[in-house]
Amino acid sequence: MLRLFKIHHNLIHKLDCESPVTPADLQQADWIDAQEPDECERDLLEHLIRDELPESDDMEEIETSARYFIDESGLHLHSLFLSQTEGRHETETVAFILQKKRLITIREADIADFRLFRMRARHKMISCQSVSELMITLLEHKIENLADIVEELHSKLGDLSQDVLENENTDLQAAISQLAKLENSNGKIRLCLMDSMRELSFLQRHLIKQPELLEICRKIMRDIDSLQSHTAFLFEKINFLMDSIQGFINIRQNQIIKIFSIAAVIFLPPTVVASIYGMNFEFMPELDWKYGYPTAIFIMILSAIAPYLFFKHKGWLQ
Repeated sequence: MLRLFKIHHNLIHKLDCESPVTPADLQQADWIDAQEPDECERDLLEHLIRDELPESDDMEEIETSARYFIDESGLHLHSLFLSQTEGRHETETVAFILQKKRLITIREADIADFRLFRMRARHKMISCQSVSELMITLLEHKIENLADIVEELHSKLGDLSQDVLENENTDLQAAISQLAKLENSNGKIRLCLMDSMRELSFLQRHLIKQPELLEICRKIMRDIDSLQSHTAFLFEKINFLMDSIQGFINIRQNQIIKIFSIAAVIFLPPTVVASIYGMNFEFMPELDWKYGYPTAIFIMILSAIAPYLFFKHKGWLQ
């Protein structure tokens, strides 16, 4: 799918083009957003930039030289964006190709950041004067959205922390599952932030002649530094809660083992008495006692009560 946009009077307008998109339509666009382009659409774009489009495997390369470079077709930048699938956050790579008068973005997934960006552009909430500023603005909105997700994670972690540390009836197994999801999301956010720091450093080296864009990049990098501190705090908080939950689980297990141990000790003396009077020797005077049976029962009960009272006096039953 190809979406075409035009910068007019410092605002972004979507071009209404009939399907299929023609080369003339592409020539009019300042921003071409390609989401899961088919073979025909890829051929159109390759003919436009006179070069091959990056494949999915190429976009996932982690080497700096493979993610940020300049060639005959323009400036190439592969940026990690955060997406949500089935309640879990995942990272998706978006390929930016910046030319003098055109920006091309290529992605394989429907990313919420792009939907939000288009909505804001439709409501005239985004202003830009050039395709370079458009790309910087896209990256700026990515960081703003990551900040919103960090705030959401912080709120969820605070609620979970209160539930784990103050509620004795908390389902610890479910809490561990929630912590694992939060840690997964936090890790993906940190990965996106580190990638954004690298790509902004690359852009700054190639935007020296555009001081206004350089200042925006510096502002975004300051925001990234702040967010990285927040994600580091979340990481430590998650580890603390994970250790706390494991400690609570060990305490509960120890309490169960303590109960079994005390029960075994309490019933040990009656078992000894019963074992003695369960012997089949010929000469056992107690067998002829009139009150031998109730006496044995009484001894067994007394031998069970005595350890119980002793444990309770020591405070071991709490």
